[in-house]
Order: sequence, then structure tokens, then C-alpha cells
Amino acid sequence: MKPRLRWIVGAPLAVLLLAQLVPVRRENPPVVHDAEAPPEVKAILRRACYDCHSNETVWGPHTSVAPISWLAAHDVSEGREELNFSRWGQERPGRVGRKLRHVLADGEMPPWIYVVGHPSARLSAADQAALSAWADTLAAQRGGEERGRRGR
Repeated sequence: MKPRLRWIVGAPLAVLLLAQLVPVRRENPPVVHDAEAPPEVKAILRRACYDCHSNETVWGPHTSVAPISWLAAHDVSEGREELNFSRWGQERPGRVGRKLRHVLADGEMPPWIYVVGHPSARLSAADQAALSAWADTLAAQRGGEERGRRGR
């Protein structure tokens, strides 16, 4: 093999191998309080949302290999920060409902890159309708939240 070709092939491989030494936190904290939803909605959430939006993430073998492990850990961390179904008592239902309506209407969730690796997470029209109806129910709870804040 020519020296230049050796560098072209060897350098990226060396970087990839060294990248495996960078630790990534892949943890599932305890579930504080699981989301309260009708069984049909709960099944959809578990299938399409829980890997990033709960403390019940299934860390597959691919999440042990950099740089995929970095992306997975980052996405799960951001997802849990935005909405965590395992901390249901700490989430305001009205906020969750409005957020769900927004991401469903825009087709933002689940992200396409997640669906590529998890085809069962793709939302059918029936899934979207069930989630939208549940989101509407949650969003309607907004009035009680605002009254509670004003009363404090």
C-alpha cells in the first residue's frame, strides 16, 4: 500500500478507534411518576417516544459505539430535559399538551433519524389522531394551571 493511501485510510480509522475511549453517560434514573394516559396512547408513547423522553431508555448495542453513542446520549439528554414522561408529576399537563400538538402538527417527532433505526416508532395517521386527541385533553387543563399561579 502506498504511504499516502495508508494515511488516507489509517488516520480516520485511528481517530475512530481513539473515539471509543471517550466515555459517554448512558443511564436511566429512577422513574418518579409515569405518565398518565389512556392505554392506547401509552402504547404509542412507549413505542415512539419513551427512548428519548423517559427514564426507560433502551440503550441498544449501537449506542456503545462512538460517534453514534455521542449522538444518542445527547438526544436522550435533550429529550428528557424538554419532556420526561418518567417525571409526570413535575410536568404541567397544559404545557405538555400544547407542546405535543405543536410537534405533531409540524411532524417534528419522532425525528426521521430515529425512525430509520427504529421503524416501529413511525406514527401512523391513527397514532397521530390518538396523540392529538390526548394532547387536546391535556392542553385544556391550561386554565387550572394559570389560576393556580395567580393564586400564589
